[in-house]
Amino acid sequence: MIIAIDFDGTCVYHDYPYIGKDIGAVPVLKELVAAGHQLILFTMRDGKLLKEAEAWFKENKIPLIGSNLNKEQSRWTSSPKVHADLYIDDSALGTPLKYEIDLPRPYVDWEKTRQMLLDFGLIEE
Repeated sequence: MIIAIDFDGTCVYHDYPYIGKDIGAVPVLKELVAAGHQLILFTMRDGKLLKEAEAWFKENKIPLIGSNLNKEQSRWTSSPKVHADLYIDDSALGTPLKYEIDLPRPYVDWEKTRQMLLDFGLIEE
């Protein structure tokens, strides 16, 4: 399965244009890759800021098959929308979020997201 992953508020706390602190995405993303899924970084970041987000994945040893692009889809469409089978994004309806009083925006709750991935059989215990 191809999974598109947002960055700010999804992999790290919202701190754009900086790289926010860890919110617990790394072990779950590694589980997805270990289960055979492929990840695409799907973010509003571009240029230098996109390179910094890509470096975060590399530093955390999480392979990506693309950034804001699914190279395979050019065979069947010229649409700019990135094709994926699943999207994990703090702005997506249904994504479990954490809210903290002292933070201006919610972020992905990776414990609940992991449980959803287990429930759907995308990763195993």
